[in-house]
Amino acid sequence: MELTFRFAQEADTPLILRFIRDLAEYEHMADQVVADEATLKEQLFDRRGAEVLFALENGKEVGFALFFHNFSTFLGRAGLYLEDLYVLPEHRGKGYGKAIFRRLASIARQRGCGRMEWWCLDWNAPSIAFYRSLSAQPMDEWTVYRLTGEDLERLAEPESGAD
Repeated sequence: MELTFRFAQEADTPLILRFIRDLAEYEHMADQVVADEATLKEQLFDRRGAEVLFALENGKEVGFALFFHNFSTFLGRAGLYLEDLYVLPEHRGKGYGKAIFRRLASIARQRGCGRMEWWCLDWNAPSIAFYRSLSAQPMDEWTVYRLTGEDLERLAEPESGAD
């Protein structure tokens, strides 16, 4: 079976959303998906906030990676941040996850990135083992913080008398 890659185009927006929903289902987080096709189209293709790479087996999309660039002040260069990677269950065990990572590493190198980063859920033992097999190092000494929804909106509001 031949595995090839292609970058997503605007017409792929419904397919991207399907992969996102499949991943969310796998991660037991389907109830948290609020993305829709219009939002994805705007954010991915109009604003170019992230990129999507599809893995294709014999011309059919079997996996995807959604990534964007971040920046390391310590390295003084951009990094590649992998937001999502998902291979359809019936296509796992064929080396496609590793092939996607190899392609992303190649993209990072071509673009002069200093590193690749991603998060992994603590309970996802198969993925953790896979990442370690790639020589990826966990960042145990860091804690991820997040602001969303009303908390983000509230913080964005100026305080009276100071700004």
